[in-house]
Amino acid sequence: MARQPKHDPAFDIAFFEAIHTRVPSYVDVIELLGGLYTKTGRIADGLRMDRKLVRLQPDNSTAHYNLACSLALCQRRPDALRALRKAISLGYTDRDWMLQDPDLECLKDVPAFKKLLSQLTVNS
Repeated sequence: MARQPKHDPAFDIAFFEAIHTRVPSYVDVIELLGGLYTKTGRIADGLRMDRKLVRLQPDNSTAHYNLACSLALCQRRPDALRALRKAISLGYTDRDWMLQDPDLECLKDVPAFKKLLSQLTVNS
């Protein structure tokens, strides 16, 4: 059986960066780039895209959640918690994913994070 070649995310990043250069407010591309940057270890670039997405879609709970993840990966706990609170206030409810999301690992022992999770349980 022939082996599938490994997918190179650099191609996707270059492709979406070219689109982003031409259409800088294309939210789907911004979201994709944020995820690709983060997956490839370009955390600061992912954070930049997440911030941009939140500016363009201030009522998008998932955008705020992704921003919280990027901030947590940068060890910016207070900012990450603030973004999580905003995501939840906008309707983000996936408590189970928050518990297992590796991006939020630095928050898992923080009392304010545990309080947010308990509020989600009560409000769900």
